[in-house]
Amino acid sequence: MLSLFKSLGSKDKGKAREHAPPHNPDAPPEWQPAPEQVHAEGLYADASTADYEAAEDFCMRYPQEAPRMLSSDAVDRIRRLGSGAWQLAVPSTPRFRGVIHNGGEKGPAMGVVRVVTEYDCQDVCILSDLPILAGLYDTRGRPGVYYEIKIIRMDGVIAVGTACRPYPEWRLPGWNRLSAGLHLDDCRKFFEDPDGGRNYTPDLRAVAPGDTVGVGYSWQLGTLFYTHNGRRLPDAFSGLYLPREMHDVYAAIGVSGPGVCEFEVNFGGGSDFEWKEGNNWKVEGHVGMMPGGAGGADDELPSYSDARNDRAVTYQ
Repeated sequence: MLSLFKSLGSKDKGKAREHAPPHNPDAPPEWQPAPEQVHAEGLYADASTADYEAAEDFCMRYPQEAPRMLSSDAVDRIRRLGSGAWQLAVPSTPRFRGVIHNGGEKGPAMGVVRVVTEYDCQDVCILSDLPILAGLYDTRGRPGVYYEIKIIRMDGVIAVGTACRPYPEWRLPGWNRLSAGLHLDDCRKFFEDPDGGRNYTPDLRAVAPGDTVGVGYSWQLGTLFYTHNGRRLPDAFSGLYLPREMHDVYAAIGVSGPGVCEFEVNFGGGSDFEWKEGNNWKVEGHVGMMPGGAGGADDELPSYSDARNDRAVTYQ
């Protein structure tokens, strides 16, 4: 059970933000803080000052990766497995203590990623191995992309959201650059927020084992939202990851002890989503689709070499 007392070394509070560049009336809408209550501290526990400062330094040293074409191996995986091709990348940091069971290519485990952490797992962010929003690929008229996780056990903290690479592995989703997260211990939402987050919605007061939480992103306004047990919740953020062609965005799932966590991730290659509308938002219908085509088989899933040699990439 999480302690109700905060660690002595908490994150810096009220850190001054960099000044925004001059307003460009032709630019797409930028993310703006929502009107919900803002919290300077976490409800249960904060990361250390050292972790906060190391993450700030990491983001200054390593710029956001530019969008890129998929490798031929990734293209082949998506051709064979559809949304079941998406897996979770095992973190390189020793802070992660646990096991990630990526689903196989056939049988009941296909398309389902199972994660089990140990009691003493520290703060860590696990990213998908393939982007769920890919800047160089077409949306094919679909409304957005979506994935879900089913909570089996949550004695520690689980957070779900999105992030661009590179992202500091020792930070939960939503704490740093270009990352959004919903922290399921206190049901607060975060976007580039190293403090205590913001209240999300009174429609989500608690998440328990057996619950399913989904993450959706709508192209039209760059809107990110969540679902709970098949019910869509209010929009959490708008104006994220715009312009779209400038970002590759990955699923991001954070875990932290003390306490064991266990959950399953479904990118759409396993069973149907709890949020039924999400079955039209699967990642396989967007990632790997070239711009400008009619959606036929000849336009699907080019490799990097195919795209470079046969057709030019254009942006929406």
